[in-house]
Amino acid sequence: MIRVTCAIIIQNNKVLAVQRSNFMDQAGKWEFPGGKMKIGESEEESLIREIEEELTIKVLPIQRLTPTEHRFNEEKCIQLIPYICTIKEGEVTLKEHRNMAWLDKELLIQLDWCEPDIPVVHQVINLGNR
Repeated sequence: MIRVTCAIIIQNNKVLAVQRSNFMDQAGKWEFPGGKMKIGESEEESLIREIEEELTIKVLPIQRLTPTEHRFNEEKCIQLIPYICTIKEGEVTLKEHRNMAWLDKELLIQLDWCEPDIPVVHQVINLGNR
């Protein structure tokens, strides 16, 4: 199983979503930014590294949400590990994605999400509604 961290970056009560570029699998689909954990990395270290590489910002992981699993096929299964984050430093610059949107959490469901991110979208929408 491939372990992948993703950041739910919240700023001014808006949530950041990024759109996959044409050279990525699932091109045009939306996702929470992040990536594969490296051997020996903690979840938080992976998240901070990936977000700095993809968006040129430093984030502070605040809260771990419930990880989800998604099987693409017989050989490929990922565990998506989401964290609520805030921006510590920098301005978002897209390095790998083709678009981004800052949305109210209730509007996230309107985007065409990558399948592994859909359960995380529902967790984010339900934040504070418990």
